Amino acid sequence: MVYNTIMKPTSNKYNQLLDNIGSTLQKARENAIKAINTELVKANWEIGRHIVVFEQQGKEKADYGSALLTNLAKDLKTKYGKGFSKSNIYLCRLFYIKYQKFQTVSGKLSWSHYAELLTVSDDLARRFYEKQTIKENWSFREMKRQIDSALFQRLALSKDKKGVLALAEKGHELIVAKDAIKDPYVFEFLELPTDKILKERGLEKKLVDNLQKFLLELGKGFSFVGRQFKITVDNEHNFIDLVFYHRILKCFVLIDLKTRKVKHQDIGQMNLYLNYFTEEENTEGDNEPIGIIIAADKHEYTVKYATGGLANKIFVSKYQLYLPDKKVLENKVKEIIDSE
Repeated sequence: MVYNTIMKPTSNKYNQLLDNIGSTLQKARENAIKAINTELVKANWEIGRHIVVFEQQGKEKADYGSALLTNLAKDLKTKYGKGFSKSNIYLCRLFYIKYQKFQTVSGKLSWSHYAELLTVSDDLARRFYEKQTIKENWSFREMKRQIDSALFQRLALSKDKKGVLALAEKGHELIVAKDAIKDPYVFEFLELPTDKILKERGLEKKLVDNLQKFLLELGKGFSFVGRQFKITVDNEHNFIDLVFYHRILKCFVLIDLKTRKVKHQDIGQMNLYLNYFTEEENTEGDNEPIGIIIAADKHEYTVKYATGGLANKIFVSKYQLYLPDKKVLENKVKEIIDSE
């Protein structure tokens, strides 16, 4: 009896062929998705333009609750199917109003990105989130989280009017160590009840377990090195909670977690860690390490007097387990802009 068999090649060349085909298919699918997103963004911009032109010719007002938007949503849904709710029509109109030149619309962002950006009423904040999303390649979910956590306002509070305007126009630029620091840090992604007593090791474990989200909160450039990093001085062992390396600033970043108010001894301990890293861990090309103490609370004068005169770069920030009150932060940023 004779059997017809098909021999399956197992050579490296055949495996390379499979990889090449797979890579081509993956790239084609990604390009197709990008093309669909680009066409959707353009179509929604055109829809918005048609509505605004109609309003201007007929001198109609098309506020959110107007009859025009209501009728359009009803008739478009009847004629073309789903996707034409009044809120969607309103967003298309607003999209054109905020981006009247289509050349200013980025091809790197999807309609989901722009639909969320349009919910940001402050023009400065919206420009910041748009530029930062492009710079850091944030997904829609990542961008939404940064908007919800009031990232723009948190960064703006440490700047003057000129700095706030630059933040909106250029995004967040990392030039010196202070640029990499937030105050406060927001850990709402841990989903911990605010009335729960959490020990430092427990907070550390939660952050490492949610490392991707923690890195997003830390910001661009942070690479995780390790936890409970052991250093030995005079035969005494010390453990640094978290160690990162910052690819842009080219330095180690040491993080110490405190689930209480920071004390001056904590700052002295961090100073020891930084001196050790400078002497024992830094290699050629590394800049001086940065120390960040993230605490449940802090007293400004304690921090001021304890860090005064130190050569090392030590920063103390608070953390909170809930999203900040954006309206309060927006008012504070407005005060900065209006004060000059």
